[in-house]
Amino acid sequence: MSYFTLKNQSRDEFEEKKSIFIGQAKRIYSEDEAKEFIDSVRQGEKEARHNVYAYIIGENKGIQRYSDDGEPQGTGGIPVLEVMKKNNITDTVVVVTRYFGGILLGKGGLVRAYSKAAAMAVHKGEIVEKVLGCSIEITIDYDLLGKLQYSFQQNQWFIENIEYTDKVSLSIYCEENNIPSVENEVYNITNGRCNIVKSEKEYYFKLGNRLYKERHI
Repeated sequence: MSYFTLKNQSRDEFEEKKSIFIGQAKRIYSEDEAKEFIDSVRQGEKEARHNVYAYIIGENKGIQRYSDDGEPQGTGGIPVLEVMKKNNITDTVVVVTRYFGGILLGKGGLVRAYSKAAAMAVHKGEIVEKVLGCSIEITIDYDLLGKLQYSFQQNQWFIENIEYTDKVSLSIYCEENNIPSVENEVYNITNGRCNIVKSEKEYYFKLGNRLYKERHI
């Protein structure tokens, strides 16, 4: 099971008929976090006429909220939300600030501008996949280390840590659907001369073929 969210907090802007549109996006995990970010943008952009926003929360995207913040109905919040849905992201909030330049854009122009600002913020924040997996610790004899390292390298299973005591312990982060393959490979290479301990399953960020804890990206 997996879903997509943003890797980084982001900010980007452009000008449209003298109005400045600033898109800002952030990964969040609760409505309170979303509201805190929205409030922080409002505080930082006090002179702006509008701070339109949308956010989606949950693996199943069960929480979806938006606001036009004074713009004509349907011209701000919904376009921002649609950009997020089109990119299939969740646990994300996007705020688009507008500094009015004196020229009316019309409903169609507003929809295009807010959509563009949201898309720029999402693109700059970089979409990243989150996958269910676990940490696996493998303990083996020293004479098996080289074979195991070679196999892991061939399979693109990244060793996160190695500890040397009377035996060798290796730890990796493993995606849920790869767990049986890793276990089988280790048992085959070691002829069962190994000890495998798996952690509870949790979500990891996936970049390329490697998994990362949140603090490491």
